[in-house]
Amino acid sequence: MRLSSHYVALALAVMFGTKATAQTDKLVYNDEKHFKNVKQLTFGGDNAEAYFSFDGKAVSFQRTNPKEGLNCDQIFYGKLPKKADDKFEYKQVSHKGRTTCSYMMPDGKHVLYASTHLGADTCPPVPDRKVLKKYVWPIYDSYDIFVADLKGNITKQLTHNPGYDAEATISPKGDKIVFTSTRSGDLELYVMDIDGKNVKQITKDLGYDGGAWFSPDGSKIVWRASRPTTEAEVKEYKDLLAQGMVAPTNMEVFVANADGSNVQQVTKLGKANWAPNFMPDGKRIIFASNHEYERGFPFNMYTINIDGSNLQKISHDGGFDAFPMFSPDGKKLIFSSNRNNGGTHDTNLFICDWVE
Repeated sequence: MRLSSHYVALALAVMFGTKATAQTDKLVYNDEKHFKNVKQLTFGGDNAEAYFSFDGKAVSFQRTNPKEGLNCDQIFYGKLPKKADDKFEYKQVSHKGRTTCSYMMPDGKHVLYASTHLGADTCPPVPDRKVLKKYVWPIYDSYDIFVADLKGNITKQLTHNPGYDAEATISPKGDKIVFTSTRSGDLELYVMDIDGKNVKQITKDLGYDGGAWFSPDGSKIVWRASRPTTEAEVKEYKDLLAQGMVAPTNMEVFVANADGSNVQQVTKLGKANWAPNFMPDGKRIIFASNHEYERGFPFNMYTINIDGSNLQKISHDGGFDAFPMFSPDGKKLIFSSNRNNGGTHDTNLFICDWVE
């Protein structure tokens, strides 16, 4: 999900060496049987976390492209093309700091996202991975969650606590927001009303809990989590967190009721399993993973039943496929991929009809 969480896909793609292969010049591969009428929406830069509006007619997403002066993620909004030949037109909504994890508000006229701009208008520094000798995400304590109109005017600040507040998504019911925060001293999940009131912590186990989504009926949540257990793992996790960082290379997918009760671990695959989302039936989950590959890449998308059975690989790019989301009617899937990038590290948005 970026250099923050619902992920740093872009950085993951570069970090794990997703150089072009013969596969990366395709929109769809022969064994991607669930994808039909694939359309590429963006061309160039790093485009990720594209999420449908409540009516399914538009998306918000984040984009980085130094060639355009976008040196760190900014939020964009665009109405989806009505016809196959129509171009995807989009406009910038955020303009300061680093932003992440956008989501359309139920009214279709506002966007929810996290931003560091109260800390500084400029892009915050990123960790030097050559010095650290490990892959980490920065957890900026200047992140807070905001609501802006489609012209970019911030209309409300929903979080005001010191520390990291980000990775927010909205229940399909339009009443609740789930997000990640460090306000307890650990990276935990919280829910709040759509107006930012009645904040409640819903996870408590040590480790990174983030990238949460509600089920189609709003009764459950799915998220990614790390669970350090050994003394060395716990020490590394706490040491990194104290420096405002987290290592996302060992995460599994979890589900629970929307109030945090009845926690169940879905995947036990090892490596990085993340960007989970519910499928339209509410009984299965779609997620990204590198568990098949010893070197940590590629990342592909998989589906799995909530009980952890029936794991199926559904995408096959030789680089990076992630950030899947189904349209509200369940007919379309949008995702980010390195495919068809001409041998670059570009990550673009793709949309397709979903075939069961």
